[in-house]
Amino acid sequence: MDVMLSVLPASGLAGYDADIINKTTTATMIAGGSDTTTVTIIWALSLLLNNRHALKKAKDELDAIVGHERFVKESDLNQLVYLQATIKETLRLYPAAPLAGPRIFTEDCIIGGFHVPKGTRLITNLWKIHTDSEIWEDPLEFKPERFLTTHKDIDFSGQNFEYMPFGSGRRACPGSSFGLQMVSLSLASFLHAFEISTPLDAPVDMTESSGMTNLKATPLDVLVKPRLPAKLYA
Repeated sequence: MDVMLSVLPASGLAGYDADIINKTTTATMIAGGSDTTTVTIIWALSLLLNNRHALKKAKDELDAIVGHERFVKESDLNQLVYLQATIKETLRLYPAAPLAGPRIFTEDCIIGGFHVPKGTRLITNLWKIHTDSEIWEDPLEFKPERFLTTHKDIDFSGQNFEYMPFGSGRRACPGSSFGLQMVSLSLASFLHAFEISTPLDAPVDMTESSGMTNLKATPLDVLVKPRLPAKLYA
């Protein structure tokens, strides 16, 4: 906010008042970041509840790194490699925004033998790229381990074009680093502090809704109980 206030002229920009630009930009960042962070955590929990072996691995890692005498701290996150792989795999299967923002071709192009004229609008299907069987083994299966082995060098930067949950290039999501930190800390803290299960141990319905944000079609019902010493919750 300080940077925006310092660089925007008082007269505004492109016909818009500086105050309006600041307010709308801030609202956009808050709205975009809250929805995507929430849905990513919900999908991660849903996948872990439907894959209890992965849930156990995540908890075992938390117990080994954090222990049972304190809560998760931000400084723990870099050591939680399985948790980070779980988040990557969640965003591969359920990207918060499965369709990238629109792009417009600035010149005529030939792509894959097809002529694409200047001015054509392009919307990239990220989910389709993330589940391409020519790139990903068992593409529809939840396997966090792939990001510790065959795809361990892939990150969130968008430079590996087989994996772009936040887009790529200059128009990639500007809040990806902050969002990932929020997701990582929230998910780690919740899994470490509570035992989770579903009512009657029923599988989680993974039906998706339609929209710009990849929301779960039905609520996620979870039973929780403390798994750490009572003194920590006081």
